[in-house]
Amino acid sequence: MSVIGRRNQALKRAEINQIRQDLRSWYTRYVGRTLRKLERRALVPVLKTLFGYHAIQVGTLLGDDLLSTSRIAHRLVMDPDKNGNKSSAAYAYPDALPVLSDSVDLVVLPHTLEFERAPHEILREVDRVLIPEGHVVIMGFNPWSLWGATSFILRRRKENTPPWCGHFLTLTRLKDWLALLGFEVVEVKMMFYRPPIQQRGIMRRLRFIEKIGARFFPNFGGVYMLVAQKRVTTLTPIKPRWRPRRSLVGKWGEASAHTRQTKNKPEESN
Repeated sequence: MSVIGRRNQALKRAEINQIRQDLRSWYTRYVGRTLRKLERRALVPVLKTLFGYHAIQVGTLLGDDLLSTSRIAHRLVMDPDKNGNKSSAAYAYPDALPVLSDSVDLVVLPHTLEFERAPHEILREVDRVLIPEGHVVIMGFNPWSLWGATSFILRRRKENTPPWCGHFLTLTRLKDWLALLGFEVVEVKMMFYRPPIQQRGIMRRLRFIEKIGARFFPNFGGVYMLVAQKRVTTLTPIKPRWRPRRSLVGKWGEASAHTRQTKNKPEESN
C-alpha cells in the first residue's frame, strides 16, 4: 500500500474513532442513558446462560464492561480508539483482532457494525476467533423503526451526528451474512419503541408505546439484540456400497455366448 493510501486509511480510522467518541458522549444524555439501561437489562439473562473460558467485547459504549454479569472468568474489552477510550484492556481494529483462531467462547458487538467501513468483514473476523458452538451477541439500531426514520430525516438535513450518521443494518441482512458464515440465530430481542426524544417529560408520557409496540409491532423496536451460535458441520465418511456388477455382466455374457453358440450350431437333420 502506498503512503497516500495508508494516510487515507488512517484518516478514515480517525474519523471512525471520532464518531465512536461522539457516540459515547450521546450515551451520557437522557435517551442514551435510558437505552444503556435497557441494553444491560436485556444482556443479563443471555450472558448467564453462556459458558466458556474466554469472552471479548469489541467496542465500548460508556467505557464500561458489558460483560460484568457474564459467568466466563476471562473477559477482555477491545476498542480501536486508543486516545479517546482509556478503559479498554486492548486496542485493536474490529476487523483484525489480535486473537488466535478458534479460541474465544463469546464475542459481544455493542453497536460496532453500524460505524465501521466493512461490517461483513468484522463478522468474518468474529467467525475466525470463535470456537465451534461459540456465540456472538450483536446490538444494533433498527432502520425499520422510529429510530430509523429519525436517522433518515437527519441525514436529509445533513445533520450527521451519532448515532444517526451510522449505517443501520436490517435484521434480514444481518441474518443473511450470519447464515453464509454458518451461524444459527438463537434469539432476537427488540427494545425501545418510543421515538428518541431528549425531553424527559415527553418520554415518560410515551411509556405506553413500549407495551403497544412489543405486542402489536414487535419487529419495529428502535434497537435489537441478536444472539447467534457458530455451527460447524462435521463430515462423516460413509463407506460406499459397491454393487457386484460382475455377476450381472457374467450372466449377460453367458447368455450372449449361449445365443451365439445356438445360432452357429448346425441344425440336425431329421
